[in-house]
Amino acid sequence: MAAGAVRRDRTHYLYIAVIVAVVLGIAVGLAAPEFATELKPLGTGFVNLIKMMISPIIFCTIVLGIGSVRKAAKVGAVGGIALGYFMVMSLVALAIGLVVGNILNPGDGLAVTDAVKEAGQGQVGEEAKGTVEFLLGIIPTTIVSAFTSGEVLQTLLVALLAGFALQAMGSVGEPVLRGVEHIQRLVFRILAMVMWAAPIGAFGAIAAVTGSAGVDALKSLAVLMLGFYVTCFLFIFVVLGALLRVVAGLNILTLLKYLGREFLLILSTSSSESALPRLIAKMEHLGVSKPVVGITVPTGYSFNLDGTMIYMTMASLFIAETMGDPMSIGEQIPLLLFLFVASKGAAGVSGAGLATLAGGLQSHRPELVDGVGLIVGIDRFMSEARALTNFAGNAVATVLIGTWTKEIDRVRVDEVLAGRIPFDEKTLLDDGHGTSGDDGHGAPANDADGVRLTKGSASGATVVGQEPRDGEEVGAKV
Repeated sequence: MAAGAVRRDRTHYLYIAVIVAVVLGIAVGLAAPEFATELKPLGTGFVNLIKMMISPIIFCTIVLGIGSVRKAAKVGAVGGIALGYFMVMSLVALAIGLVVGNILNPGDGLAVTDAVKEAGQGQVGEEAKGTVEFLLGIIPTTIVSAFTSGEVLQTLLVALLAGFALQAMGSVGEPVLRGVEHIQRLVFRILAMVMWAAPIGAFGAIAAVTGSAGVDALKSLAVLMLGFYVTCFLFIFVVLGALLRVVAGLNILTLLKYLGREFLLILSTSSSESALPRLIAKMEHLGVSKPVVGITVPTGYSFNLDGTMIYMTMASLFIAETMGDPMSIGEQIPLLLFLFVASKGAAGVSGAGLATLAGGLQSHRPELVDGVGLIVGIDRFMSEARALTNFAGNAVATVLIGTWTKEIDRVRVDEVLAGRIPFDEKTLLDDGHGTSGDDGHGAPANDADGVRLTKGSASGATVVGQEPRDGEEVGAKV
């Protein structure tokens, strides 16, 4: 415990440096806008470093979680509950954005110039996909290409297939699971090394967005931007906070404090993907089982985009009003349902929400696309609120689904949130992290399938064994 505290204290300097870098980035962006925009590659490079770690981390987490669960039905139940929850919360977010957008009417008094129209048309990319193309895109060209394409859902599919295959192999697959565990440790250690570049990435990203947006854009679109921020704030603390309190009995402020460093990382890079690997590690450390974390977090990054839902609702109403073609409720609902479908699979990176909005409008209401150019200038600032809301939604979803499926260690949750079990910033993994569906918590637990999870001696060995219901014990000592 003392050693863990020392490691945690040393990393404080890293996140203090990130805060300083953000302040310096804003100052440089305001003082020298042209120079600041040239710093954008620093932020892009850091986010790309994080993104290259996402596929192997998702693969290892899911394979280790599923490969040791006895019944495939348990994994299917987790996935079904997760998708159902994601759909409901997305509709709730759309409804909230609809109400606020109709109340604020932020599009009054803005004009659409030719330059704005060109900017709007420029956001419509050829890569916009329909539902069929999106579903087919989940299937990678090869197993290896799933790790090189950067598509989270492709990695998720390959990992699920590998996990179920190892599950069916039984004890024969245990050496493979041990190998995957070692790879996971290596990948998380690399991620911890990459994180030391965060101040440089934060400086470049913030400087570039401050220099390119300018103060004028912020002033003219302040109503829309502030309205969106307030709406996201209310969604997190009222809607998600109430769900977390009722279902799991937890205070959302405590959970958000536990994830404070991840929120700082998202705020400085404007990308929720930059915190995805750390969310997986922290949710497992919190006390949620590997199968729940491995399925809920990656899937949520494609299907549980609460912030993006709110953004597209308010932006659509804003654009329609600015273009002099305000929509009635009867027109709003079909458009928003269309955007609801079109947004699924949008990556949690900066600019994805704007591209999805432009593509959806082009397909459903092409006369409104020109107005997208109005919000290009402030999209990066709104992207940060989108990313923070999406991240908070996925963190809460993981705890809720773990509670519903009884795959969460509540005693450990309380200890972790109270700060008595610190997160290891050096390895991002707990000592004695096993290859089983066990969460590596150090407390004996029994899952729904009778898998006995026990910790060994102080050496950190973990013994995973199947209760001898059929006269046979299947286990591995790691």
